[in-house]
Amino acid sequence: MIRRPPRSTLSSSSAASDVYKRQVYTNVCASCHSMNLLAYRNLKDVCYTEDEIKEMCEELEVEDGPNDEGEMFDRPAKLSDHFVAPYKNEEEARFSNNGAYPPDLSLIAKARMDKEDYLFALLTGYREPPSGISVMPGMHYNPYFPGGQIAMPKQLMDGMLDYDDGTPATASQMAKDVSVFLAWAAEPTQDERKLMGIKWISCLAVAAALTGYYKRFRWGPLKSRRISYV
Repeated sequence: MIRRPPRSTLSSSSAASDVYKRQVYTNVCASCHSMNLLAYRNLKDVCYTEDEIKEMCEELEVEDGPNDEGEMFDRPAKLSDHFVAPYKNEEEARFSNNGAYPPDLSLIAKARMDKEDYLFALLTGYREPPSGISVMPGMHYNPYFPGGQIAMPKQLMDGMLDYDDGTPATASQMAKDVSVFLAWAAEPTQDERKLMGIKWISCLAVAAALTGYYKRFRWGPLKSRRISYV
């Protein structure tokens, strides 16, 4: 499991501040898994600058349309487009993966109880099945997956990527990076939402203090005074 301090309500996401956290997803996961709920604009000022994202999008094509002739056409991706999926539909995905359907990873971290801890354990938990356990054809043994058998083979191998900053690309390092990236991708606006919440709570606390002061020292004497008519 990833050893990290317990999360608090105000914890910020440490996810995609580094480019190489997305690098593992791009080079390994994106060949089979989609991320339909994340747009390229979400990477702005997090992984890349706006110019870098535009340059990246120029290399990608998305299907759009229909045009004036009623036909679909391909165009370069834009910042507002969602991540390009590796397959056009579920049937193509199953056909390319021996009947298994690679799930969309947009909310995979929030859909699991232990979030990125589960993803890290799953990616690094492949091993030979113990004696007495038979694995079905086309399946792989992983004790962290429900049932212990998973169709996805082991994806992360030591040295399969080259990090730009020279970080050793061990399987555990890549598993940690992509797990943290997917945790951020599940809620990319988490930090802004929490910051806005702190601002609102602070304003409401000040308003409550002023209201209490006014009631106690301004309105209180007027309400409790006694008027005597002589």
